Amino acid sequence: MSSEQGLRLTQSGEGWELAGPDASRFELVNEYLSHLLDRNYSPATVRAYGYDLLAFCRWLIDQANALDTVTTDTLLGYLRACREATIPGRAGPNVVSMTGQRLDRYAATTINRRLAAISGLITFAGLRDPDAKNPVPRGREARWLASGEKSGMLAHTRRRHQPRSALRLREPKKLPVALSTADATKLVTSLRTWRDRAMAGLMLWCGLRSCEVLALHVKDVDIGGRWITVTGKGAKQRRVPLDADVASVIDVYLLAERPASDSDQLFLVAKGTHRGQGLTAAGLRTIFRYHRDLTGVAGGHPHALRHTFGTVLAEAGVDLAVMQALLGHAHVDTTARYVHLAPVHVKGEFDAARERIRTQLH
Repeated sequence: MSSEQGLRLTQSGEGWELAGPDASRFELVNEYLSHLLDRNYSPATVRAYGYDLLAFCRWLIDQANALDTVTTDTLLGYLRACREATIPGRAGPNVVSMTGQRLDRYAATTINRRLAAISGLITFAGLRDPDAKNPVPRGREARWLASGEKSGMLAHTRRRHQPRSALRLREPKKLPVALSTADATKLVTSLRTWRDRAMAGLMLWCGLRSCEVLALHVKDVDIGGRWITVTGKGAKQRRVPLDADVASVIDVYLLAERPASDSDQLFLVAKGTHRGQGLTAAGLRTIFRYHRDLTGVAGGHPHALRHTFGTVLAEAGVDLAVMQALLGHAHVDTTARYVHLAPVHVKGEFDAARERIRTQLH
């Protein structure tokens, strides 16, 4: 019996657990996944960790190893296997990205997330046996601080660095990809229902994440006062100003299009057997996939609308702290990435500097 047949991940209530003939060997994993739910991790995060640990447990079965015998050498072997593994259905080894990376291999972020899931599992096991040796080596704590973070006016923004494993791979630092004005307009105007326009408007003109849009309840939207109560990552709430045009679209949706339902979720399925139920993430992806194909806007993903919002704020010179509050970022470093995406402002400063240099030389 292959490891795929002997072990699988299944949903159990609101959580996830390993099932199959080999599941009894990994009861610790199921207890850990339940522990994450108890700690108020989102079901989506628990599911992601479940699949990461499923891959690790299947590899242990293939290597004839047990979970309680994992050593640092075992983890090194697993990470090597992850780096060398090919993803079924992807283009062959002769197809590479612009950075020279093969497209049929796992990304560094995926491998690091798997390592984080394993590290969390082993830490959870250590709660029962504090004397047990942790096979995940820790690297030196990151100590880089921006100017003014150690003391002074920016001291309150100082990141509380956590020591990270020395096994982690280097990840490329990518800037958010925003849509051009023409592409954003083309994508949004192709949406035909008030619901779809409202969801796109909340991401494009209010900066909400797609998961935050789907989590909205009717009571969270104050159309008259033009405020939204948003529940973001980690169940953190923030209040975001509601754009006047988006407020009008939501108002029309509530009065004319939203189906009658016992659900208080704002955005519901409008047709089919699931009419009146809350719209899911898969449903939202299907909507945008259809309109990407319809308009030819290849980058028209839901999160690209939020990136466009952040870029517009940066180009308008909005204060970084205000941008951080609007976007719901835990740390200002994440918000600062949008400053580098303000090409009009950067080019203007560059041209002005060049003109000053030319004047001095002549």
